Amino acid sequence: MPTISELYVYPIKSCAGIALNEARLLATGFEYDRSWMVADPGGAMLTQRVYPRMALIKVALAEHELVISAPGMRELRTPLDAAELAAPQPVQTTVWGDPVHGLDTGEASAAWFSTFLGVPARLLRFDPRRERIVDPEYTGEVGATTHFADGFPLLVIGQASLDDLNLRLNRKGAPSIPIDRFRPNVVVTGLDPYEEDYVESLSVGSAGSEAQAVQLQLVKLCSRCPMPTIDQAKGAPDPDWPNEPTDTMSAYRANAQRGGALTFGNNAIVSRGAGAWLRVGQDVEAELGFGD
Repeated sequence: MPTISELYVYPIKSCAGIALNEARLLATGFEYDRSWMVADPGGAMLTQRVYPRMALIKVALAEHELVISAPGMRELRTPLDAAELAAPQPVQTTVWGDPVHGLDTGEASAAWFSTFLGVPARLLRFDPRRERIVDPEYTGEVGATTHFADGFPLLVIGQASLDDLNLRLNRKGAPSIPIDRFRPNVVVTGLDPYEEDYVESLSVGSAGSEAQAVQLQLVKLCSRCPMPTIDQAKGAPDPDWPNEPTDTMSAYRANAQRGGALTFGNNAIVSRGAGAWLRVGQDVEAELGFGD
């Protein structure tokens, strides 16, 4: 039976993630996932696609604060609760064309990020008084909301898919890569390679308490940008294999239904179970669908 093998949350968009043994599920995804975003002074988002050093920015969840650290930098702290920010200024920003409302976390965080990235930057907190609606083309009647994620609350990847990709990399002499290159929220073992492409829903705890039953609806294959080429431990591509795994994936993961984009993983929304906890080791029931 498929099993949850890893859980990740990424509090600051495009910065390092946190591996968790359990994660609280909200309608918007995991609690605190992409609840912050780095932006330029005009509100435009900054990501690893242009600033790969963002991978070196690590975060931790303290009792009341988000703790931020990076090589050569003093520790920075900002409240987890947006209501605890001191006179935050509202900022209108966009994420891939979607209008999104943020709150500026202040001058101390702006100075910290500007120094580390070498460009003017500010840290935004998602404004909890506002909603960002997921594209209804993919959510149908269920509907969904998210924060600063690219477009969906969660990303699901099967471990076997990464294992298959690594075999292909190794055959050409390239090193294996870890799952963090693809920034999933939920990693599942027990699926065949790329079987998550055909999973319509994942159910957790449906045999137990109905109040704790969770159902994730997988709604759109994830098109991959060049970010998986960035070594998350070094904040830069591997100098010997700077275009991997993109080069290898281009030979077999181009998806005609996505305009030839390379896909890896499946985006999901929360159709049932907001408020419940997902835990490593939980069995999941995968419902497959292969279209008409």
